[in-house]
Amino acid sequence: MDDAVRDDIVALVPPLLQSIEALGFIARYLHPPDFGTVMEMAGTPDDALRDARPRLDRWPEPLANVATLLRASADAAIAGFDGLRAAPEQENSLVAVFRALRNVSRAQEALYPLAKVLPAISRFFIDPAMRDDAELQDKIASAAQRDDTGIAHSSDEPGSRGSFSIYVPEYYTPDRTWPLVFALHGGSGNGRAFLWSWLRDARSHGAILVAPTAVGPTWALMGDDADTPNLKRTLDLVRGRWSIDSSKVLLTGMSDGGTFSYVSGLEAESPFTHLGPVAASFHPLMAEMADKDRLRGLPIYMAHGALDWMFHIDVARQAEQALRMAGARVSYREIDDLSHTYPREVNAAMLAWLNETRPNETPATS
Repeated sequence: MDDAVRDDIVALVPPLLQSIEALGFIARYLHPPDFGTVMEMAGTPDDALRDARPRLDRWPEPLANVATLLRASADAAIAGFDGLRAAPEQENSLVAVFRALRNVSRAQEALYPLAKVLPAISRFFIDPAMRDDAELQDKIASAAQRDDTGIAHSSDEPGSRGSFSIYVPEYYTPDRTWPLVFALHGGSGNGRAFLWSWLRDARSHGAILVAPTAVGPTWALMGDDADTPNLKRTLDLVRGRWSIDSSKVLLTGMSDGGTFSYVSGLEAESPFTHLGPVAASFHPLMAEMADKDRLRGLPIYMAHGALDWMFHIDVARQAEQALRMAGARVSYREIDDLSHTYPREVNAAMLAWLNETRPNETPATS
């Protein structure tokens, strides 16, 4: 790598990472009445990215693959900001905002392969609270190359229905068992994109992550349920290839995905040991109709925003009460500044809870 390329990396990578972080900030704190304020708080880190982007067009042929990934990531980040700034002028501005934010996962997916060669990018894909953890950094950097670690997709077609994406930490070894997280996307989403809501935390805290895609346009909340059998097939496949801790198998999800974690996870034969619905809908009949033995002592981690405009906070409060009364072991987190978006800050806490909470224990009486 010559000095000119090093100078290009120094000029490009910091604003690229800052731009992706800013888009993630907007995605987390998005609340329709406060859109302008959130955009102002995010700033314009993409200005420096736009200035540095042309540098990638002059890289030597041996680095063409690296330049291609950086270009794809930079272009996705820039497209995200362009879409967000144009959204208020669109007929359905909220839909335009969500469409623009799809570029956050695209930017990360293009960038992640470079974590192997650029320490700054590897550090970016670590939980911010753990970026100074020298032991973790060394564990990631010194991990042996394996064909069963990293990111893989069950289908080459992004967003294909009924497929799944998986992340296995690079430092995975089969001589111990690993916690497993199934993370379900929201309505009209897909697992390949939702994987990035969890990857940083799975990589930092040591968990295998599966992000399935619903068989239909969203999860089977009504009518025939093709999704539960598909989740079980995927789980069987993962268990057959990797060493999984059978006492730490979490089914979590956002919005429709969170609701489906109730629908599927409360079934008597559900293979999941813990549930983690986020910003989910709930009806008390779910608790009444669920298998009583399944509910008794079932660990459930609930997270919901006080500003949620799709499923009012009262829905979560009623769910907590109904599930506790039915015997579940509920950990409830109400987030004051959260609207109907995904709070990535709950992931580390949910993983700690998964590792500490044994399933099927009888809850303590208060």
